[in-house]
Amino acid sequence: SSKIRNMEVQSADGVAVLEDCIGFSLTKTISKVEEKLKKGVLPDCQDDDTIPRVGNEMGAEAQIRLLKAKLRVTQEDLANVVFECRKKDDENQNLETRLKDTQEENTRLQRTISLQQSQTEKYKMLSQEANKKTEGLQQEVTALEKVL
Repeated sequence: SSKIRNMEVQSADGVAVLEDCIGFSLTKTISKVEEKLKKGVLPDCQDDDTIPRVGNEMGAEAQIRLLKAKLRVTQEDLANVVFECRKKDDENQNLETRLKDTQEENTRLQRTISLQQSQTEKYKMLSQEANKKTEGLQQEVTALEKVL
């Protein structure tokens, strides 16, 4: 959970990825990509949809602007995902706290139930003893009435 809070964007071969890292410079990453484009070093992968086929006919400046725009969109998406992760992490922590409180309350209530059950048993036995004593006394009263 604390790992999610400390995540930053890191560059790997000019691609923004989520890493647990410090010292990232977006400016350096963009500069590296711009240098590669100026030198004419384009990505090897022809299937790469980062720059559409029409992009191959664009100039370097337009490609850089397109890549910067895509980078911004990707960073916004990444920020949204990190925000959602943090939000879910906070929600999980709240739920864990509530679960712990509920478990403690359940334990306390179980103890209370157990105590009340033992008291109920005790009072049942006292009631039975009192009933027996009452019956004995009732018989004694009946016998004494006969004598009288």
